[in-house]
Amino acid sequence: MTRCHAESAEDITQDPRWAAMQARDPAADGRFCYGVITTGVYCRPTCPSRRARPEHVRFYDSAAAAEAAGFRPCRRCRPEQAAPAGVQAQVTALCRYIEQADRIPTLAELAAYARLSPWYLQRLFKAGTGLSPRAYAQACRAERVRRALTQESSVTEAIFEAGYGAGSRFYEEADQLLGMPPGRYRAGGAGAEIRFAIGQCSLGAILVAMSDKGICAILLGDDAEALLRELQDRFSAARLIGGDGDFEQKVALVVGFVESPGQELDLPLDIRGTVFQQKVWQALRQIPAGETISYTELARRIGQPRAVRAVAGACAANALAVAIPCHRVVRSDGGLSGYRWGIARKRQLLAREAESAEDD
Repeated sequence: MTRCHAESAEDITQDPRWAAMQARDPAADGRFCYGVITTGVYCRPTCPSRRARPEHVRFYDSAAAAEAAGFRPCRRCRPEQAAPAGVQAQVTALCRYIEQADRIPTLAELAAYARLSPWYLQRLFKAGTGLSPRAYAQACRAERVRRALTQESSVTEAIFEAGYGAGSRFYEEADQLLGMPPGRYRAGGAGAEIRFAIGQCSLGAILVAMSDKGICAILLGDDAEALLRELQDRFSAARLIGGDGDFEQKVALVVGFVESPGQELDLPLDIRGTVFQQKVWQALRQIPAGETISYTELARRIGQPRAVRAVAGACAANALAVAIPCHRVVRSDGGLSGYRWGIARKRQLLAREAESAEDD
C-alpha cells in the first residue's frame, strides 16, 4: 500500500466529511470515500463496519483515488460499485424496478440488481423514499390491484394481473388494500353504504360520515351543500344515507370532540389513503393537543426529512378534520398556513387547545 501522509486526529474531525461518516449519511454516498490505514481498506461513508479512530482515517474524492493510494475496497459496503449518477438515481432506478416487477422482489434480489449490500440498500431506499423497499412494493401492488379491478373482465383476472400467485393471498389482503370486498370495488364501490349527517358547531357547518368500519369523513366549512357535494365526490358510487337517531348521537360525539379538543374521540376511524399518507397521518395523531410542530419536523419524524412538500400534501389530503390533527402543523417560523378548512379555523382550534392545556 502506498504510504499515506500523516494527519492529526484534530484535522480529521474538523473535516465536514468526518461528521457525515459518523452519521452514516446516505446523502454523502458518492461524494467521497474513506480509507483506514490500519486495515488497508476503503469504504463508503455509510459503511456499517465499526468506525476507525480519526487518526487512522484518510478521505478521498473517489474510489479510484483511494485505490491509487493503495487501499482495497471493503467487502461489506462495496464502495467500488457506487453508481456514478448518484444516490437519487439509484433510488429512482430501484423504484422503477419494483414498479415493473411481477411480484414483490426480495431484499436480496434488489441488492443483486443494484449491486449493493442488502443493509446499505435498505438504508439508502428508506432515506430516499421514507419507506422500506417492501412497503413501497406493497403500495405499488395495491395500486395495481385497484387499476386491474377497473380494467379486467373478472376479479380472478385482476388478481393475477396484479401479481398475486394465488387468490387466497389476495383475499387475505383485499380488505386492507381496498377497504371493501373486491367485487364491490370493481363495481366502483356500488352497494357500499355511507351514513352521514350535517350539523353546526362553533367552526361553522360540519359533516360527519361513517362507513361500516368507522368515521370516514369529518368535513368543515361555511356551506352545508358544498360539504355534501364533497362527500358525494369522495364516495361517488356508494349509497349515501341520511343518519338516523342513533347516528345523530355519534355526530354529537364528534361535535363534542371538536368543541373540546382535550378529550378523546371514542369512535373507530375508517382511514383511507396511500401508504405515505397513512404514515403522515399516524405521526399527526401522536402530536398532543396544545402542541404544534413544523412541516419540516413532521417530515423528520416519519424518517423522510426531504419530503416536506409531500408531507404538506398529505396534510391537505386529510378528510378527518381534528380527528387527524393536521391543524397542529405550522410553518418553521410558527406562522399558520396550508389548512384545508381555512386559516381562521386553524387559528381557532389551536387557541382552544392552548387554553385547554393551560387549564390542565
